Amino acid sequence: MSDNFFSLILQCSPAKVTGKFSIRLVPDQNPTRIGEAVTRHLNNKFASLNSPNKMEVKLQHGAPAWVSDPKHPNFACAGRATEKVYGSAPDYTREGGSIPITSAFEDATKMNVCLLPVGACDDMAHSQNEKYNKRNLVNGIKVLGVYLHELGKLKGPKPSSCRCTLTDEELMEPGAFMRGFKCKCVM
Repeated sequence: MSDNFFSLILQCSPAKVTGKFSIRLVPDQNPTRIGEAVTRHLNNKFASLNSPNKMEVKLQHGAPAWVSDPKHPNFACAGRATEKVYGSAPDYTREGGSIPITSAFEDATKMNVCLLPVGACDDMAHSQNEKYNKRNLVNGIKVLGVYLHELGKLKGPKPSSCRCTLTDEELMEPGAFMRGFKCKCVM
């Protein structure tokens, strides 16, 4: 090969290369400690290359994994709704644990959070070839409707008539009347 070819390659080499990846945590893993361990590992591997280049590792985002109680009445309602729409009982696969808003909702409302199924296992979520079937969207809407109907059948406190454990101020908090389904009132 000629010297002109190698000269062309050097002229086309980028001055900066950026890479991005994500790590899905499981319950009881600390995102800060995992981030530190990954950074340490990458820095050690890069140092072993003896490269004249520089590398910088930045943790863009970190959140604890979310896990909820699948025995909660909320999940029972979701399970019945899923079975009515899809014709079979759901598999509890513990997916969605890396969606930070789920923990934020549970922390803010002090209530159980349940993720309803609307995608398929072959949707390739978050990939460049992600897809979503219209049928799943329609069935997802059906699941949501049946789920809300199932929630309405639960026995327990209603905001207009139950005052046994909640003050007026507590009732003003979003979702306070359902918090934990702990009330003993039967409507």
